[in-house]
Amino acid sequence: MTEPTDTLSPTEALGIVLDEHLRWIGQWHRAAFFRGGQGGERVSAPASFAAWCVAANKDDLAHQPAVEKLVTLHEQMHRNAKLVLLKAAAGDAPTESEYESVIGRFEEFVLQLRRVERAFGAAASGLDPLTGLRTRRGMQEALEREQNRFRRAGQGFCIALCDIDKFKGINDTYGHDVGDRVLAATAAAISRGIRSFDEAFRMGGEEFLVCLKETSLDEGYRVIERLRIDLMRSPITLPAGRLVSVTASFGLVEAEPDLSVEDLIVCADRALYQAKNAGRNRVIRHGIDKPREELVAAAPAPAKKPAPRGRG
Repeated sequence: MTEPTDTLSPTEALGIVLDEHLRWIGQWHRAAFFRGGQGGERVSAPASFAAWCVAANKDDLAHQPAVEKLVTLHEQMHRNAKLVLLKAAAGDAPTESEYESVIGRFEEFVLQLRRVERAFGAAASGLDPLTGLRTRRGMQEALEREQNRFRRAGQGFCIALCDIDKFKGINDTYGHDVGDRVLAATAAAISRGIRSFDEAFRMGGEEFLVCLKETSLDEGYRVIERLRIDLMRSPITLPAGRLVSVTASFGLVEAEPDLSVEDLIVCADRALYQAKNAGRNRVIRHGIDKPREELVAAAPAPAKKPAPRGRG
């Protein structure tokens, strides 16, 4: 039996898992209905999925809820399939509900496997499968390329960090499915609000980074302020028709020749921190918009970068 190896990507190995299980379901049918359960352990669970899980642990996507759901479906499917085989070996035909407990899980497993396969494929391409934006993979290179062009040709640019306000509360109140809708809608608003040659990235969690090319701080502020308003005026519609309002806070910084990409991100992050502490749902320009005096003391020390996630 062919098994995934370290030479295959997780996406390629999932193809092997699917092929193995398509063969397996036919073998299981024959064992359960025509061979008195014979075939037993050999047809109870292909080893390809276990091998894939080992390989997938090396990838960041291996711990996502979609993969965990795939593992759960796999376990349930094969546990039910084994019970049917044991019953057939004792001379008892499976009931319709017992049969459906296997076939239903098999169909769910295949659908979920396809979803995970697409997610791994998107991740390999540097795209976030939920939002369609580029991920942190390649972000550093893209920003350094823009910084080098600035230093060489004097074409300035701005970086903005965006963090959805009180996102944890949205997840806790409405569930992660709605949280995913909010993330996707925020990404869509960002895509609408920037030009085709600007770049946007999902930093992780509820945080995004936008690179506005050939843009001054004043121009960048106008773009990001319009984006903030667009997001505020575009509530998310739930399946039942209820609307969920969403706002975001932004930290904006203009490139400077003597600042590295890492320095620019830290400056944008400090401005975002100030936007959160000043009441959320606002744009703070680094070095321009000063927080209230009582907030200055709460700002992070200059040498430290505040945690980028879970700001609220």
